[in-house]
Amino acid sequence: MKQLYPDITPFNTFFLETGSVHRVYVEQSGNPAGIPVIFLHGGPCSGTKPHHRCFFDPERYHIVLMDQRACGLSQPFGETLSNTTQDLIEDIERIRLALRVEQWLLFGGSWGATLALLYAQRYPKHVGAMILRGVFLARASDMDWFLGHGAHKIYPQAWSDLLDSVGANSADGLLARLCEAIFSADDTAVQNATRGWQAWGAQVALGTDYRGSDINEPLSVPLIQQTRMELNFARHSYFLAENQILAAIDSIQHIPTRIIHGQNDLTCPLEAAWRLHKAMPQSYYRVLPRSGHVAHGDEMVDALVSATDEMAQRLA
Repeated sequence: MKQLYPDITPFNTFFLETGSVHRVYVEQSGNPAGIPVIFLHGGPCSGTKPHHRCFFDPERYHIVLMDQRACGLSQPFGETLSNTTQDLIEDIERIRLALRVEQWLLFGGSWGATLALLYAQRYPKHVGAMILRGVFLARASDMDWFLGHGAHKIYPQAWSDLLDSVGANSADGLLARLCEAIFSADDTAVQNATRGWQAWGAQVALGTDYRGSDINEPLSVPLIQQTRMELNFARHSYFLAENQILAAIDSIQHIPTRIIHGQNDLTCPLEAAWRLHKAMPQSYYRVLPRSGHVAHGDEMVDALVSATDEMAQRLA
């Protein structure tokens, strides 16, 4: 069973100027002459971690990590102005141009998989292959599952806590209530909404591994800002037309794609990955019977590292 590659240090870091208030943090690791790969993190708005470099063989890959606008080390943190899905796609392209990469591998999980698919549809000739984990298609039905009629049946107590955090009685209008609270000037409302949203997301993503949080501990400003960014994307339907990705799927049929999804993923249920695979019949599709949403655990790590190793052989 494969494990993550050893920790490595970037050989270069820089801030990408975007022509807006945003400066995007970018780092390069591994072999500068290797196969270019960009890691697209989830969220939106979660940021990269050092171990994200370790899904790739550093001798064979030129590993590029970016913190999407206003998260991680990107500046200014938490800014929602000029921070849309289309902006993020163009940032990826700006990075490609800055690094003089002709074609690269896209590696994305959850929201990162969404961005990979959208970038590939916008710039297909610059995508050599894709590895997608925990597919999120950003459809109305995906958000309804997470925040309406689906996951609440699996974790009813946590769902009740989320409703209580904004004084709601049902899923009807819940997203609007969360946004009203998180963007209000009432610090108590902001704290309650942040705590409710973060706890709900962690419970659904981590399942039985979730250990809860200290309800008496004040929340950090960055966590509140991150929650605002996440909810801003959600209330704007991720700045996408309904079913936009599947509607334009024919444009990327030629791109070698590996789809890896945990059977027990309750954040992004398996149906999305299956729909994508059916729409891309040439894609490789693998379901992990003991895995959930997060890219942790022996089974998931083995599948992802195996996928990057196999892609390295294919793209060499």
